[in-house]
Amino acid sequence: MYTFDQIKADLKKKIYKPIYYLMGDEGYFIDEITSHIEKNILPEEEQSFNQTVLYGRDIELGDMLDTARKFPMMSNYNVVIVKEAQLLKGIEGVAAGQTDPFLLYVENPAPSTILVINLRDKKLDKRKKLYKALDKSACLFESKKIYENKVGAWITSVAKSKGYSIDVKAAELMATHLGNDLAKVNNELTKLLVTEPKGANITLKEIEDNIGISKDFNVFELQTAIGKKDFRKAMLIVTHMSQNPKTKSIIPLISFLYSFFTKLLLAHSTADKSNAGIAAAIGINPYFARDYMEAARNYNKSKSAYIIGILREYDAKSKGIDSPTIDDGELMKEMIFKIISL
Repeated sequence: MYTFDQIKADLKKKIYKPIYYLMGDEGYFIDEITSHIEKNILPEEEQSFNQTVLYGRDIELGDMLDTARKFPMMSNYNVVIVKEAQLLKGIEGVAAGQTDPFLLYVENPAPSTILVINLRDKKLDKRKKLYKALDKSACLFESKKIYENKVGAWITSVAKSKGYSIDVKAAELMATHLGNDLAKVNNELTKLLVTEPKGANITLKEIEDNIGISKDFNVFELQTAIGKKDFRKAMLIVTHMSQNPKTKSIIPLISFLYSFFTKLLLAHSTADKSNAGIAAAIGINPYFARDYMEAARNYNKSKSAYIIGILREYDAKSKGIDSPTIDDGELMKEMIFKIISL
């Protein structure tokens, strides 16, 4: 099994495999590899003759194998890319005891063909012969969703690879606002970076100006205000959020605060109370450890556990249980009041 970084490094060195079987639930990495192969292996003038893009919904397995077995015309490679391969019957192997045409090809691929299988939201059964054959002689890659607490670091890394830097808090704010759909995050980051000169450092101001996330009225600032028990600032932020169409839903806020107080419980339980110790224990950037330490002083272990119960209560209320006529904005204010009043 290959990693994303290994594949990209080999492709840059022009080290190619006869088959790239790209599977998993994170489409961004699959599409990045596919796009690199599609744009870079053959020069543009050869692509019309020696590069074929197929779609799983439109072809049969035999069509793909016939295309893969073709010889290139005045070129070293015949590149065949199968997108939406999850819709192609037989691409994931066949039942035991049946002849598997794709397995036969994997065991004896055309030497001049580079075959790319773009299999979204699915993965092969490791017990199948096909999996073992691909793992032995092809480039087998499983693209996995990254954890939400890793998205900020990923944003920093991508920005650096493109010649920019980004403040830790700005990257984390983007991650919190956009979630862990990397294609969506990358799209927003790309749109942001093209507005800035090469080498620029991205701050909260650029995030506010270009992505529409307020640097003063967002869940990050609300978390800090709650952690400090700053009631006035917390109510100011939540009032602003409740009036903004993009942030007026209480559900993402409940999810965010649930994560915060769950981590706060872990912080209470860890023996090493240093910034580095807390960051390692709860899986956050050390930059934010001091926020958790301050919150831990204001919310002891029992209070943190009780707040998780409050969040569950308001999750139910947001779905109409016991509060069918209260809108999300009022629920937000009521929930924050209960938390800070502890």
